[in-house]
Parts: sequence; C-alpha cells; structure tokens
Amino acid sequence: MLFVDKYRPKQMSELHYHEQLSQRLTSLAAHEDFPHMLFYGPSGAGKKTRIMCLLRELYGSGTQKLKIDQRVFLNPSKRKIDVNIVSSNYHIELTPSDAGGYDRLVIQDILKEIAQTQQVDQAAKHRFKVVIINEADALSRDAQSALRRTMEKYMSNLRLILCANSTSKIIAPIRSRCLLMRVAAPTQVEMAAVLRFVAKKEKFHLPDDVAGAIYADAKGNLRKAILILEALRMQSLDLSGLLDIAKPDWETYTHQTAEMILKQQTPEQLLAVRGKLYELLVHAIPSTLILKTLVNHLVTRVDASLQPQIIDKAAFYQLRLRQGNKAILHLEAFVAQVMAMQKQLVMGF
Repeated sequence: MLFVDKYRPKQMSELHYHEQLSQRLTSLAAHEDFPHMLFYGPSGAGKKTRIMCLLRELYGSGTQKLKIDQRVFLNPSKRKIDVNIVSSNYHIELTPSDAGGYDRLVIQDILKEIAQTQQVDQAAKHRFKVVIINEADALSRDAQSALRRTMEKYMSNLRLILCANSTSKIIAPIRSRCLLMRVAAPTQVEMAAVLRFVAKKEKFHLPDDVAGAIYADAKGNLRKAILILEALRMQSLDLSGLLDIAKPDWETYTHQTAEMILKQQTPEQLLAVRGKLYELLVHAIPSTLILKTLVNHLVTRVDASLQPQIIDKAAFYQLRLRQGNKAILHLEAFVAQVMAMQKQLVMGF
C-alpha cells in the first residue's frame, strides 16, 4: 500500500495541521442543525480527507464500509452515461462532471432519489443522509441551478457537502446556502511535520534538505509530497547521496510541446503541436492544467516583452476553455497566438 493511503488520517484527532478548522468541524458534527457545506482550496490540501473525517464524526466508523456502484443514465437522445458512485449506509459520493454536459440529469435523478428515502439506520445519530459532490466547480450552470432547488426542497432528509478548488465558478445562490470552509495548502513547516511523521512510522530519517526539496517541488500539494517521499525512498533507503525528483511523464511531454512552439512557427509545426495536445487530452490531462503548464514554461523561455502578452492570452483562453466544449480548439488557438507573437519578435515587426 502506498504511504499516501496507508497514513491517510481517518479521524479528526489524527490531522496534523489546520487545528482550528478541525475543532470547528468537530463542533458542527455534534449538532443536529448541520448545514450544507462547501470545502474549497488547492489540490492536495486535504479537503477530501477532512470531509471523510467529518463523516466519521457524524456517524461513526460505519462510513468507512464503502461500496462502489456504476449507475447508468439515459440522456434525451437515449445514449447511456455511466457514473461511478461510492456510498455507505450514511452517505453517497459522486462526481457529476464525469457526465459532461449531462451533469444536470445526474444531479436531479440521484439527489431526488436519496432525498425521498429515509435514513436506513434507525440508530444513526442524525436523520439526514450526506451527499458529497466532487469537482463542484466543474458543474454546468444548469446542474448548479438544479442543485440549488434540491438544497431548498429536501433539507430535512439531505445535507450536501461540495468539494471544489475555487468558489469563483460556483453560482452565488449555492455559495450563500453553504457554510464555506477554506482548506489552505500546508506551509513548509506543516508539510515537513507530516513527512517526518510518515518517515518515523516507516522507521527512517528525513533530512531537512530533502524535506525542503520535496516542499519546493510539491508546491503545497501534500498528496504529491508524500508520493515524492516514497519515490525517493525507493532510490535510497537512507535518503543519502544524489536524489532525483522525477517529473511526471505528462509534465515532461508538455514542456517538450512548449519547446516546439518556440523552435519553429509554421503551419506544419502548429499541426504537430496539435497532435501533442491531443495526446495529452486523450490521456485525461485536464485542459486547464495543460494550459497552465505550457504558460509556466513559456514565460521562462521567451523575451521579457512577450511575457505579459502570453499571460494575457492565457487568461483569455482559460475563460474560453471554461465556457466551451472542445478544449483542443482553444488550446490550439492559444498556441497559434503565441507562435504569431514569437515570429513577430524574431522578424523585428
């Protein structure tokens, strides 16, 4: 079992940082008047871990007896849409954005079904069931509107816990009906404390310089940091000598794509870059992450006069990615804009 799963906290008392937040959640779980909640913060900050610890506070250890089902929904044209659902006797967890543009169907069907059934366990501390919705900020506006109506109609039998990276893409009516919980990324000291805890459990010493290098590479993502720690442990049992923090394949591939953009600015090169972008998309790398990684690499390699222009175009196409359906079109348009800027600079226009 990976360190990240093996040492994942299961109770509030096992959490190593954001103690005030943990105390607040414990206090909320003790009351029957439990609100809808929206957890938000960067990836790897510990949102899902805190939600699962909160469920345990609400209902006890029964929330860890999970089963995974695949539900099939039919869209208006009778095409099947598969959505995976993780559930226990007390809660259900789903990612409606997996259904793409038909996330509203998933929201309406599943929430209505759950809201109209009573709590199965008559000995449960609370009479309501909890529904966890992952990637809430990726829901369409139609799905969010359906969610708002459900929150009002079925409050007695149902509580929603939304999980998102940012609140900016969530409509105001939903934000106003939820208690907002910000889970910030751990600081360097907090991350080092968690890494040392894992190292102590595995009976090895973590040098300060290695902990610092892991923090710099993980950029606040604790899940990534623990995976890096385990990878380094595989390289050297005592973490001594020259250690290499390997980059993920998709990141190296995206950096190569950025270099192709700068190397040559022709229609043929644009077509070759399009192929690279397709390759990343079919391997389930989010389009916004591709754009961010491209931009971060490009701004370190171009002339200073182009940096603000590239960032401006990236912001424009990030919005287009959010509003549109075909990610490849907007990524390719961004690449074409960068190529045009670079060519003008080289030719002195």
